[in-house]
Amino acid sequence: MPAPSLQVRRATFDDAARIDALYGQLVADTARCVLPERLQALSEDPRTALLVAEIDGQVCATVLVSLCEDVMYGRQPFAVVENIVVDVVARNRGVGAALMREVEAFCAASDCSKIMLLSSVDRTDAHRFFERCGFDASIKRGLVKYRRSFA
Repeated sequence: MPAPSLQVRRATFDDAARIDALYGQLVADTARCVLPERLQALSEDPRTALLVAEIDGQVCATVLVSLCEDVMYGRQPFAVVENIVVDVVARNRGVGAALMREVEAFCAASDCSKIMLLSSVDRTDAHRFFERCGFDASIKRGLVKYRRSFA
């Protein structure tokens, strides 16, 4: 039997339903709403990469990386990684690592000064994965304020 084929590519509007299903494994928020036209707009934005990973043509993971302007290091942006999720049936098969390599390649090509991400405190397996990818949780502390708490 041939080895499964793993491919990472930019998401297209056709991936909306599958990405929404993956996000359902990440959060229980019923207000999730992945719009095909939003995916299309992001695919045309050179400062954003919404990636998906496929095994044998089936989308099994996704990640979003966005470049943010900065003034500290000349014209170097920094990157924020959000919503990385690998389908539970595809975990521990190198899919997340393949996604993160593509994120790093995108960031290197954009001359980013750093890549930042947040991860829910209870996702300890994810934390170990991010540390294996070279992220250091001991350097900074992430804080979040959700829209429902805005003044």
